[in-house]
Amino acid sequence: MAIKIHLDDILKERNMTSKELCKKVHITEANLSILRSGKAKGVRFSTINKICYYLECDVGDILKFDGRLEEEDE
Repeated sequence: MAIKIHLDDILKERNMTSKELCKKVHITEANLSILRSGKAKGVRFSTINKICYYLECDVGDILKFDGRLEEEDE
């Protein structure tokens, strides 16, 4: 996968649970779980912005490009 999700690492650093983040960002636990697992096919910029706001981090702290395109994985 071309983009890796590092949300779990940020949550641990901030001593915040995913349930707490869900309440602040107003998304369901199921949707956050899909994002955390890296199985999300898309995510709204507004959702990422809210997550970054409450976790006091940058988008690049959560979403990181692994240097490979998805076509290379096949």
